[in-house]
Amino acid sequence: MLCRLGLKGFDAVYSYGSYEGSLRKLIHLFKYRKIHTLAKPLASFLALVLPRDERFDVIVPMPLHWRRRWQRGFNQSELLAREIGRRWNLPVRKAVRRVKPTAPQAGLTNAKRRANVAGAFGLKRNVRLDDARVLLVDDVLTTGATAAACARALKRAGAAHVALLAVARTDRRLGLQSIELESFDPKAAVAAGAGSIE
Repeated sequence: MLCRLGLKGFDAVYSYGSYEGSLRKLIHLFKYRKIHTLAKPLASFLALVLPRDERFDVIVPMPLHWRRRWQRGFNQSELLAREIGRRWNLPVRKAVRRVKPTAPQAGLTNAKRRANVAGAFGLKRNVRLDDARVLLVDDVLTTGATAAACARALKRAGAAHVALLAVARTDRRLGLQSIELESFDPKAAVAAGAGSIE
């Protein structure tokens, strides 16, 4: 399905659940209310869907444009990537950078989304990922256009395989491997991090 949408670039996608309900609320607390301690429970969700028999050489967080990072004060994908790196004993490298700010993807057609992120990512200086298996970490997967553009940049650096790992996805049609939130307890997740979900 991803290839039919023109989203070539990454080779596999793993997602915990749908971007709705309690999971959406937790991501908003983490990302917009800056409750950084939620990185740990959200990374626990990521660990549930990442196949243990998969091998990766490096973890790369989805980069933010410097202006967005400055406004937010942190990169949520980097915090998640560092938690996964600790669990899997893998290095985390900021191998790509966002070289141009992009308009919000909401409301754009698939073709316009791809055009919006075309050329948005560049490699950091002296980055080589020769034959590496890369795990690209992000918080939310929408259409996959941004992740595909980033994955293509990683492959230009020599990556042999790029898998995307996202906490949530917005489009059920993508047919991603995921665990649904049937027994999800948001208060327990927040208690494992910090604060309250009320």
